[in-house]
Amino acid sequence: MDLETIEKLLKEKNLTKIKEIWQEMNEFDIAELIEDLPENLLVQAFRLLPKSIAADVFVNMDDEVQRNLISALTNKEATLIIEDMYSDDAADLFEEMPAVLVSKLLSNVSKETRLSINKLLKYPENSAGSLMAMEYIHLKKGLTIKESIARIRHQKDDFVSYDSCFVTDNERKLLGYVTIKDMLVNDLDTLIDDIMQTCEHVLTTLMDQEDVANIFQDYDYNTLPVVDSESRLVGIITVDDVIDIIQEETTEDIEKMAAITPTDKSYMRTGIFETWKKRIPWLLLLMISATFTGSIISHFEQALATYVILTAFIPMLMDTGGNAGSQASVSVIRSLSLDEIEYKDTFKVIWKEFRVSLLCGLTLAIANFAKLMLFDKVGFEISLIVCLTLIMTVVVAKLIGSSLPILAKKIGFDPAVMASPFITTIVDACSLLIYFKIASALLGI
Repeated sequence: MDLETIEKLLKEKNLTKIKEIWQEMNEFDIAELIEDLPENLLVQAFRLLPKSIAADVFVNMDDEVQRNLISALTNKEATLIIEDMYSDDAADLFEEMPAVLVSKLLSNVSKETRLSINKLLKYPENSAGSLMAMEYIHLKKGLTIKESIARIRHQKDDFVSYDSCFVTDNERKLLGYVTIKDMLVNDLDTLIDDIMQTCEHVLTTLMDQEDVANIFQDYDYNTLPVVDSESRLVGIITVDDVIDIIQEETTEDIEKMAAITPTDKSYMRTGIFETWKKRIPWLLLLMISATFTGSIISHFEQALATYVILTAFIPMLMDTGGNAGSQASVSVIRSLSLDEIEYKDTFKVIWKEFRVSLLCGLTLAIANFAKLMLFDKVGFEISLIVCLTLIMTVVVAKLIGSSLPILAKKIGFDPAVMASPFITTIVDACSLLIYFKIASALLGI
């Protein structure tokens, strides 16, 4: 099924056919299909969805489409959607909406839903508390398996995850968990206390989402409990939420590494002026910082006038240095994000990159020296200057590229900021200084 067909059916008012199509499609596929419709047709298409899947389709839509659609629906329709959404999804929606619309929508939902959403909105952005779902089933200690199953059946609509249930005491403090499998294979009269397992990892409401994602990745969890400062169970986080976190954090790092201010919108849904605003601050900063390169060239103008051939090798030296620095910085930034290295490992990283840079620099210098002497017929002195500069530039570039991200993280900046464009600008200036200093020393200029 394609967008043009749906659009044609809507314009022809062939509602029966559209309803039949919706019955045969998955919620995600429907969302992906209709979110590119014009707003008036999108509302029509959404209203034709079966009520049982409308909320799931809505959750799978792009954030901006969600906001536009919820604003276009009637209060009653919007309320039904929000009531059917899990609390964490509803809170994510409200975080990006105008306060007036949020107040209006919250005033129409049930008291229980309103309290759950307000509670989630109070937690810091990107914390475990803001991500958790409050629809879960907790079992109190002392219950038998038979009583626990009866409770699960009674609260079946509160299930976000079906693999395990968490056990609490009378004050709702987390004690452990029981799996559905254990409840099925044991006698109905068995106490859940006897089959309960201890939670090896428990999330806290203020834990950063990156730390949450790392725990899920390292230990292959499907679900983890979230507790407050008094160890009371307040929610759960499931692996599908973590996949979203990983995608969001990775996208943010890539944008920062490309000197772009991060945005939560997709590329096609970001306007021209908004894209301009995200990119121009970094371009201005990098342009101004690059003027130092021009100043260095101007300072050695006399040397360049005497040995014009030196000018021909400037682009190669700068590009090689920038690439070498980028290799080191990307490797270190990725390791920092995976918690593979810490600030205490700084000297180990520098020592490793120093040895790697020597090997890389020598290899490049030997290859370049052979090219200059055999093919380009450049004199020995010029070839030596270029190749010595190449070795030192690669060494300096890799040391800068590996140390700056670690330093940035130590002082509280995102290491991704110290990526390719920023490091390249620094390395360009350093490579020119090295080049002209060596040329001055060997040529006596």
